[in-house]
Amino acid sequence: MRSPNISLTSSSAPIHIFNGFQNSHGGSELEALSLCDLLRGQSETYLWATSSRVSHELLQNYPIRRISPWVREVPRGGIYVFIGVHWRNKLWPYLIVKPSRLIYIYNTFHPKIVALTARAPRVLGWPRTEYVVISNFQKNLLALPDNVRVHPSPIDISLFSPASRARGTRMIIGRLSRDSVGKHDPADLTLYQQLVQKGCDIHLQGATCIRTQLAENPAITVLAEGHFSAVDFLRGLDIFYYRSGTHVETFGRVVFEAMACAKAVVCHVHGGYAESIRHGENGFLFNTTAEAEAILTTLIADPALCARVGAAARATVERMYAPLAVQSRLDFYRQAR
Repeated sequence: MRSPNISLTSSSAPIHIFNGFQNSHGGSELEALSLCDLLRGQSETYLWATSSRVSHELLQNYPIRRISPWVREVPRGGIYVFIGVHWRNKLWPYLIVKPSRLIYIYNTFHPKIVALTARAPRVLGWPRTEYVVISNFQKNLLALPDNVRVHPSPIDISLFSPASRARGTRMIIGRLSRDSVGKHDPADLTLYQQLVQKGCDIHLQGATCIRTQLAENPAITVLAEGHFSAVDFLRGLDIFYYRSGTHVETFGRVVFEAMACAKAVVCHVHGGYAESIRHGENGFLFNTTAEAEAILTTLIADPALCARVGAAARATVERMYAPLAVQSRLDFYRQAR
């Protein structure tokens, strides 16, 4: 992929954000909604659903428009920002006003997407794609050019402010994700049982897809995705644990949400979040299940360590999402050629 040098100046052009908006708990959807909220106070900003399977819940709660050239419900020029979706092999791009800038926020691990989005068909006359990725981990994994921008996924950390949990006699270790098999590592099934034997409760939200593989145990609570809001679920934990299965976590939004709640996070090293975690200071990283068990055993026995690491985790996300840092990233989207 070749990324051009583009001269940019301040712009008052409208910004159109495109996403499938199929899952009200999906990372791409949350990223699109968060970016829109941040930009809306400074720019004319619109949300567009590119999928016919758009979530009715999202349509009801957010000002999302369905693209429909036939009734002239389409973006009418400006800056087009695609998040987790693309415009190739669609008819509607040929029927709308071309953008002044074309930005693709590349937040997944699908190498073929680069080839699909690097150059729009000549007949469209669209500008060359500008890329934004969400971690250096993702950028390096896909061997993208040095001048591709890296912006962490926008999160309103004020919503995830720390709150003390009414402590009982048992530590609570939890995990939160979409309810998808690829989000879960099979090795964790045994780990959960081992942690229960150490006197912990395990709370798994977004894990009904593996319920039948888990041995019945009253100390293990399995919830569907969205059962509790992310902030309510995370605040109810002592330790946040995370490892995915076949799914490559290019950022790991939920890890940063847990850190914002001042939770000690214990995560597998293979993920975009790992570049923000300093092992033993603001979180913990592991390679093997045995390493994960050893870390968790130490934390279970030392609540003060959990609190100290959790406080450092909160400080980390406060620096990532400091007002000046956020504004610098937003300015990129508001610029014109």
